[in-house]
Amino acid sequence: MGHSGGLRSGTRSSFARDFRRHGTLPMSTYLKQYRVGDIVDIVVNGAVQKGMPHKVYHGRTGVVYNVTKSAVGVIVYKRVRYRYIEKRINVRIEHVRHSRSREDFLRRVKENAIKRREAKEQGVHVHLKRQPAQPREAHVISPAENPPQTITPVPYEDHL
Repeated sequence: MGHSGGLRSGTRSSFARDFRRHGTLPMSTYLKQYRVGDIVDIVVNGAVQKGMPHKVYHGRTGVVYNVTKSAVGVIVYKRVRYRYIEKRINVRIEHVRHSRSREDFLRRVKENAIKRREAKEQGVHVHLKRQPAQPREAHVISPAENPPQTITPVPYEDHL
């Protein structure tokens, strides 16, 4: 027996609401303002069937290109074989949230601007590139301070 591959097939867990998060949505969902150019995450809310995007867009990040009364138009790049196609989809605001992917970048830009300004005042060259996590420094562990420990299994006890 085959099984159908409908629009919502295989979405039992991805579209399901979280534990104790069922029922009507909070008003803050509807009061958020979206503007053209905002970066948003498409996260399907199973409690609202209207304006639900296809399951392939669940978890994707895109850019808002159109704002209407109850929905936003989002540009998402979808991989089709060897190329990426720009897809423009209309999604109701219940299924969209502001993305936090650029927060760290914008914070770093502000910090670097402050560092650059301070370095210019002092007349010093400053390196602003991020450095990968370096290996830990070498150190010696002395057995006098840390005696070896013998690890043995706990003996079986029958509590009858």
